[in-house]
Amino acid sequence: MSAQPGTVPAQPATPALPLAVRARHAASDPREVLARPLAAQSLLDAVKDLHRDVERTRFPLDIEGTASARQSRARLVDQLGEHLVPRLTELSAPAVVVVSGSTGAGKSTLVNSLVGSEVSQAGVLRPTTRQPVLVHHPLDTELLSHHPVLESVQVVADEAVPRGIALLDAPDLDSVLESNREQAHRLLEAADLWLFVTTAARYGDALPWKVLEAAVERGTSIAMVLNRVPPASLPTVRGDLLERLRGHGLAGSPLFVVPDLGPHEGLLAPAVVAPVQRWLMMLAGPDRSRTVIGRTLRGSLAALRPWVDELAEAVQAQADAAVRIGRALDEAVDGPAGQAAASLRGGALADGAVRARWAELTTDGAVLADVVRSSGRIRGSARDGRARSAAVAPLVDDLTRSAAASLAAAGAHAEDVLRAALTGPGAPHGGASVDAAWSSDGLRRTRVQAADLSARGWTSQGARAVRAALVAGPPADATPRRPRDVAREAKRREKAERALGEAGLGAVALAGAAGVDEARDLLVDLLGAAGEQAVAELRADLGDRVRAQVALERTSVGSVLDDPDLAEDAASRLRLRLAVLKGLT
Repeated sequence: MSAQPGTVPAQPATPALPLAVRARHAASDPREVLARPLAAQSLLDAVKDLHRDVERTRFPLDIEGTASARQSRARLVDQLGEHLVPRLTELSAPAVVVVSGSTGAGKSTLVNSLVGSEVSQAGVLRPTTRQPVLVHHPLDTELLSHHPVLESVQVVADEAVPRGIALLDAPDLDSVLESNREQAHRLLEAADLWLFVTTAARYGDALPWKVLEAAVERGTSIAMVLNRVPPASLPTVRGDLLERLRGHGLAGSPLFVVPDLGPHEGLLAPAVVAPVQRWLMMLAGPDRSRTVIGRTLRGSLAALRPWVDELAEAVQAQADAAVRIGRALDEAVDGPAGQAAASLRGGALADGAVRARWAELTTDGAVLADVVRSSGRIRGSARDGRARSAAVAPLVDDLTRSAAASLAAAGAHAEDVLRAALTGPGAPHGGASVDAAWSSDGLRRTRVQAADLSARGWTSQGARAVRAALVAGPPADATPRRPRDVAREAKRREKAERALGEAGLGAVALAGAAGVDEARDLLVDLLGAAGEQAVAELRADLGDRVRAQVALERTSVGSVLDDPDLAEDAASRLRLRLAVLKGLT
């Protein structure tokens, strides 16, 4: 194995690192003594706060760009949780060197050969690496003990690994197992340095270069091993690979070459891996390790800015879509409310059982027959009034049931209209997501309960409306009446109350408001203008209840849009975290 000349840079001058990075190995250079420890802690707190808020961010609406935003969010969560938070928490922890690459590139064999023993399973069956393996020096155990990557890897302590680094053999990037692919990408987020392994036959594959481009974007330190290179094709392959590295911004990355050894099992010869081992020993030194970690950390912090900006824009797009959806729902709900109110004004509530009951009560010989025929000039005792009042109670029950059914039907129609507005032609982007989240399981039960309660509330207002109309008297702009006319009208009302009772008058008023014209005419005959006023008030109250029932459907679907991630200021939380981070870096 040989290292490409000129690809391992000389030791640079001490860079101007963020305070959080300068804390590592501070005692090795007096200039690096951390003078402001609170600044490092503040940076850690800022990154933790950002990690928490990014982790909580959701994208409830499927609109253009949502799939990409979810992927970016997952990537950002991994980068924050797997690399930045643990690195800033324990600045002196070993540099995590993730050995990654495509299927069959020889990653596990390389790791085993570097350590000098079989610490990671290697073989011809694919996928070979089923569980990632992290190998570190025993004296670095405590420094790595709280790293989140330990939750998903097999940990091996071996004295052959230099102190200050930890080798992580990751699953294949192109594994046939989706779980392996996902884990490989997540572990790469935890890396301080990537040791990327490819072969002469696979180095041109698109996927590895796509992953490497993402690493360059966030400033991750990268080295490459070109494995199984036939001697005859070495100049051509190495030249082409170097050109690709330069084209992807990796001109200064170390490149190691392993010749093709033919059919081979077990460890590679020590002389073959010696250049990589020497490079790792140099990397493990305090100055070099600090430089690599610092470069990756600076790059990761800088990469956060466009990522968080992009995420905030995606959150804002969700909020804007929610506003458009809400506006469309508001416009759609006006129709059902108006239609239901017009239907009730036309007497729909009285159709069926209510009209049948009224006919039964007013037919020859029935309890209200003499009242209807006398056109308000009736006689009767208080006992007669109580009897008539009790006799019309079934009418109130019919009115209650009819009102409840009409209100529930108005709500059901409103739901259909609202769902059509969310999913039909011209529906706003993201409407289908709201429709899917708007559960019907409890909606219909709630609708029926609300309609029944509202109907009972309406019929309970019958007697009160009559009393209120009688107390209110004629309108202020009505023609003044003579005292004897006032006295005559008062006497007529007394007779009406005595003949039907307060509950009876209320039932007649409700029937009139529901659309039974004969009931309305009777109440006017009995009470004059007060009867007309009572019917009008009850009819207006019924219209209000219809609109409230429809509004209940709008409120129900609106609860989906009440998601905090759809609030108008949802993106401001991420932008605030970003502003704090910018101020610290």
